[in-house]
Amino acid sequence: MFVLPSWYRPAASLICILAPGLQAQDVDLAERLYQSGERAYATKSYKEAVDTWAQLVQSNPTSAFAPKALLKLAQHQVEIEGKPEGAFPFLDRLKTEYIKSPEAADALLLRGKLLLLQVNRAGDLKDPMAEFNRVLDLYPDAPACAEARFELGRAWKRQGQWGRALQLFLDAFRLRLDDHIAPQAMLEAAEVMDLMGDLPGCLRLMQDLRLQYPERPEAREAAWRMAVRVKHRIQRPPFKNEGPWPAGQVKWLKTPLLLYGTADGGLLIYQNSLDQAFRLRGKELIAAGPTASGARAMVPSRTGKLWLLTKNALVREGSSTPVAIGNLNAISGAALDTWGQLWISDAKTASLTLLAADGTSKSVASPPAQALAALTGGGMVIASDSDRKVLFLDQDGRPRHSVAYGQNLPAAFRYVTALCTDGAGQVAALVDGGDFGEGIVIFGPDGTVLRQGQFKTLGVNGRITSLALDHTGALILCDRRNDVLLRLN
Repeated sequence: MFVLPSWYRPAASLICILAPGLQAQDVDLAERLYQSGERAYATKSYKEAVDTWAQLVQSNPTSAFAPKALLKLAQHQVEIEGKPEGAFPFLDRLKTEYIKSPEAADALLLRGKLLLLQVNRAGDLKDPMAEFNRVLDLYPDAPACAEARFELGRAWKRQGQWGRALQLFLDAFRLRLDDHIAPQAMLEAAEVMDLMGDLPGCLRLMQDLRLQYPERPEAREAAWRMAVRVKHRIQRPPFKNEGPWPAGQVKWLKTPLLLYGTADGGLLIYQNSLDQAFRLRGKELIAAGPTASGARAMVPSRTGKLWLLTKNALVREGSSTPVAIGNLNAISGAALDTWGQLWISDAKTASLTLLAADGTSKSVASPPAQALAALTGGGMVIASDSDRKVLFLDQDGRPRHSVAYGQNLPAAFRYVTALCTDGAGQVAALVDGGDFGEGIVIFGPDGTVLRQGQFKTLGVNGRITSLALDHTGALILCDRRNDVLLRLN
């Protein structure tokens, strides 16, 4: 810092005369520093930009450009450095020292979104929701309000508060139709309508989304979600066996055992003879995740890594050491819930095991479950052969709906071999035994039987061990005996 020599002492009157000009220069310098940082950032000279903004905050903290620079520094930590925790010092200072600035609304919104990343249970939502509510209370006309409403809606949805969530989603897009968050809010609102039993309202809103925002990815997402709902719940056509899938691929796998349909419409295949899972892209198989002998379930984690579960242990991608799961010895299924907890079923244990992200675990009372899958609205669906029921559970493991084996079918079955779900609320079960024999049943989110088919009438001959619903409403079957996938449409 430049320091005047000790012998230079201008008169007090001269200082008073010069002070307004000096303050104007400070303001001009602060603006130039901010713009210099923006210029460097635009050319990806990130260190130069960060140093410039830091200099601005240090040298002129009372400038209107100081909170702008703090917000930019926080966003840099998240978007470029990939260190959300590094953004909090900047956001905290902005919140405490510049709460009256226009940038405070965006800072509170970002802070709430970063706090959401740390949420592992319903009680953890209190702090991020408080930040979103502050945006709405303190800055009711700020552009950030639309996204704050959207995030609050998602928080209430995760807690099963459909009515509160729906109103917030509706407000988020109705008040700011030109906002980037509007199509996301429309899609979420439509999904909540379906959860509340309003299928016509759900379909109408998704159609509006497609018409108003045809180029947005949410419109493409709405298209397939509409199509599968109409197909399964309204049209309900009989299944047809289209044979090996992908077309022409015969005897191309090594004892496929498990299938998993990913959120982006892809497919994971675990091949038992190779002790390895693979991603199917077109007709190409790409190895994915860890190796594990005799896997009973596979689950993509929230970070995108693949986990395999054997009869008594969890094997995570990136770790060669299996983790024993309590005293379980007959693991039959696994799935992540909306909080990132791993739910694990065991065919011989009268409870479900919930493994949290921090490694702690707890048990939820349940009949022994032969299969398990996650529900899109939160909670799980399990199949209990001992109780001869398919149970739809809420987020705490309490039954919301139950369907007796064979209910509303031409004949009863005895066993459920596998379960799967799609992103639109349908549940598919691979069943066997009894007069129904081997086949498939598709349920709606309320447990209503939507479609069914018996393999003997569909010409399916093999050992079917798993299944997945694709984005067209078709079923992909895993035939271990013939080393092939089959498609029912």
